[in-house]
Amino acid sequence: MAQAVSEALVAEIEAAFNSRDVDRILEYFAEDGVFATARGPVKEGIELKGKKAIGDFLRERFSYIPDMYWHPQYRFVSACGQYAVSYWIVTGTNQRSGLKLELNGCDIFRFQAGKLIHKDTFWKAIE
Repeated sequence: MAQAVSEALVAEIEAAFNSRDVDRILEYFAEDGVFATARGPVKEGIELKGKKAIGDFLRERFSYIPDMYWHPQYRFVSACGQYAVSYWIVTGTNQRSGLKLELNGCDIFRFQAGKLIHKDTFWKAIE
């Protein structure tokens, strides 16, 4: 039976990302789930399709930002139970550049049968 979409489920997903355990994170995605990154060569970011692509991306990211951590600020689930939002501040240090991250952002989640079918990440950055 699929897990009901709730604020508790969103908190579990946040905790999975903060563990940086990619296999644990992938448990929340549908097999053909999509993760749209905050940055990329186009305004939509990079659209990663499927668990393998998502896992490869996250393993690479965590290899050079090993202390990446999302500090949840608030979350909510739509009345229909298909959508959720997690608003957070992400911190960490990019080992490649030495730059420290501290970005406000959010994830917009879309669920089907209790699994993530789309995760779209947005963040604000100082320029």
